[in-house]
Amino acid sequence: MNVTQEQLKLKVEQATVAAFGAELAGTDVMLVSTNNPKFGDYQANLALPLAKKLKQQPRAVAQAIVDKLDVSDICEAPEIAGPGFINLRLKTEYLEAQLSAIQADERLGVPISQHPKREIVDFSSPNIAKEMHVGHLRSTIIGDSIARILEFKGHDVLRLNHVGDWGTQFGMLITYLREVYPEALTTANALDIGDLVDFYKKAKARFDADEKFQEIARSEVVRLQAGAEDTTHAWKLLCEQSRKEFQIIYDLLDINLTERGESFYNPYLKAVVEDLEKAGLLEESDGAKVVFLEGFTNKEGKPLPLIVQKTDGGYNYATTDLAALRQRIQKEGAKRLIYVTDAGQANHFAGVFQVARRAEWIPDDVEIVHVPFGLVLGEDGKKFKTRSGDTVRLRDLLDEAVTRSRNDLETRLKESGNNETEEFIANTSKVVGISAVKYADLSQNRTTDYKFSFDRMLSLKGNTAPYMLYAYARVKSIGREGNIDFSKFGADAKILLREESEFTLAKHILQLGEVINTVEQELLPNRLCEYLYDLSDKYNKFYENCPVLKSEEPVRTSRLALCDLTARTLKLGLSLLGIQVLERM
Repeated sequence: MNVTQEQLKLKVEQATVAAFGAELAGTDVMLVSTNNPKFGDYQANLALPLAKKLKQQPRAVAQAIVDKLDVSDICEAPEIAGPGFINLRLKTEYLEAQLSAIQADERLGVPISQHPKREIVDFSSPNIAKEMHVGHLRSTIIGDSIARILEFKGHDVLRLNHVGDWGTQFGMLITYLREVYPEALTTANALDIGDLVDFYKKAKARFDADEKFQEIARSEVVRLQAGAEDTTHAWKLLCEQSRKEFQIIYDLLDINLTERGESFYNPYLKAVVEDLEKAGLLEESDGAKVVFLEGFTNKEGKPLPLIVQKTDGGYNYATTDLAALRQRIQKEGAKRLIYVTDAGQANHFAGVFQVARRAEWIPDDVEIVHVPFGLVLGEDGKKFKTRSGDTVRLRDLLDEAVTRSRNDLETRLKESGNNETEEFIANTSKVVGISAVKYADLSQNRTTDYKFSFDRMLSLKGNTAPYMLYAYARVKSIGREGNIDFSKFGADAKILLREESEFTLAKHILQLGEVINTVEQELLPNRLCEYLYDLSDKYNKFYENCPVLKSEEPVRTSRLALCDLTARTLKLGLSLLGIQVLERM
């Protein structure tokens, strides 16, 4: 909710109390943005529910509220419509004053949270000895955008990369490499990531088919857990090799993370089991220690177990996640824990969170949130894979996006007869390509699957990153054409609203804070994408209907200021999605 909405809502609440008595204090006022000039800018709908309570006609209730409602500092005279809706239209001078106020504010009027807190965002989470693939794309960029928005709102955010760097897979990989390529376990950079992935597949095949190999691999895990020097050294080399490859992708996507792999929580696992036992939650099932979940049953209707210690004494993902949850609350002081993973892990996290709550490990002032997302599909509607049926490597996907972006740019330059430097072409292609991939993903409701299409996401038309980057570049081109220094457009550059497209654009700009607040709470970046797309669309209509450089003063300065505010809003909004802008395209 933006400042204007908050003010109007409070005034309507006060008018309701004044009209009908103190017993209606705290009445829920439904005040919505109409986005329809016919109904004004906001519409209050409380007469209908109050009419039943007061046993009066809805329009009579609305009229009684309006009689006590003083919004003259913000709105024109309120109007009653339909069965009792109260329409509120913002005054032109109020809008102009609001725009002037945000012109000199680098945050464009978006306030810092009144209650900043420690928040942890757990995202990306690839596995060591495996390449990042398209499945990691959503977690990485959704988590990054959420973290950016929370940071912008003033929260103390810890971005955690919970990588898979522990467990049986390392026993079998180290065992296999000891046989076929022992130098890889003693020499840094002996393997590239492709070789490491290939060795992992071969080690897994041996592990599944050879019982003796299984036995040796499991003993290697025990040696790793015990801190054996040679095994630990080999493990560190394998982890470091994977990290280097991950970092190439993180640099390309402009992602910052703090790694806390599964191994980090290994010292806390024993205490998890002990404390669950003390809490009376642990039971034995087929030799394993489990907590039977409430509300989760198998086909026979029996409660499903959450295994926290296997029959061989080892631990699993649930144990690690319980340990991580406790550490993040007790040691890190987090007040909101956000887990960004695919929707397929929803039941896993629901079970982990339930056990933690039953063990009373989650204080009342701590919020635990699973942020699920759907699958990336091919244009055929099936799971996105290569032509050979393999999982698409994330690095290949990003490289192709940049290559296609470059091809499109070179074609446009050739058709227009323009010559550009290699530096310009390379940078523009990279920014557009990476931005297109990010935006195509973030603009979808994360809870749904979506079809991946290079052609659609790289289009200069429609709800795409290139469309918005072009809107920003258009403003900058106006500045170059008119030799305008937009940095000098402070609060003294008066904005005058006269045309309908100016009003539409101005009102939309002022909704930025409301949208960011919504994403902060709901953790749905697509809401910000929708806002930015609408902003670009409204700006382009303003540009078509309202001459800027050819207008006479003071209209010329006013429209230049509106252009500048639009560009700054686009730049800020896109930065919260992890997308950088271009001065020229």
